[in-house]
Amino acid sequence: MKLYQSNNSPNSRRVRIYLAEKGISMPIVPVDLGTGEQFSPAYAAINPRLAVPALVLDDGTAIGEVPAIIRYLEEESPAPPLLGTSPRTKALVAMWERRVEQEGFASVMEAVRNAVPRLKNRAIAGPHDYVQIPALVERSRQRALNFYADFDARLADVPFIAGDEFSVADITAVVTVDFATKAAGLPIADQHAALKRWYETVSARPSMAA
Repeated sequence: MKLYQSNNSPNSRRVRIYLAEKGISMPIVPVDLGTGEQFSPAYAAINPRLAVPALVLDDGTAIGEVPAIIRYLEEESPAPPLLGTSPRTKALVAMWERRVEQEGFASVMEAVRNAVPRLKNRAIAGPHDYVQIPALVERSRQRALNFYADFDARLADVPFIAGDEFSVADITAVVTVDFATKAAGLPIADQHAALKRWYETVSARPSMAA
């Protein structure tokens, strides 16, 4: 197996953290987003969506979405479990992971991609060009702030996003917070004490340096 990824890609970081948590090693193939390498014919043959990351299996099969990549790896290497162990915990992890993606990660991505000048015609990642909609930026920032407030309330009751155990939902959430802080200027506010407590705990894990 090999992982095609970029150090500048939040989605790639989600997989790198997952690999570090699991202790999985594999060849890492860098894709230079700055030069548009993701649009090259060679990479398009691997992932026609022209996005990173992409996991290529030994038989040449390419898997190109973060949840799908993680699902495959979890089936291959179930310990330690990061997608839950029982039907109940698996459902809760899947639910909270999706909420983090939709309410947090997607909001920050939308705010950034509709504001950064070099992404003028690339407001949505993928094979098609989309013009930026500046009016979406402020709404997306508000959605991200609402994500902080909602997940602060959640984390007042549980130690981790999906409950008692660290999971992929926490990985996506910490990447979301770092992305929002660095790329959108939206750090966690002091009023969100539970979210801050969770963030400090999760950020201290060695995998976060991946």
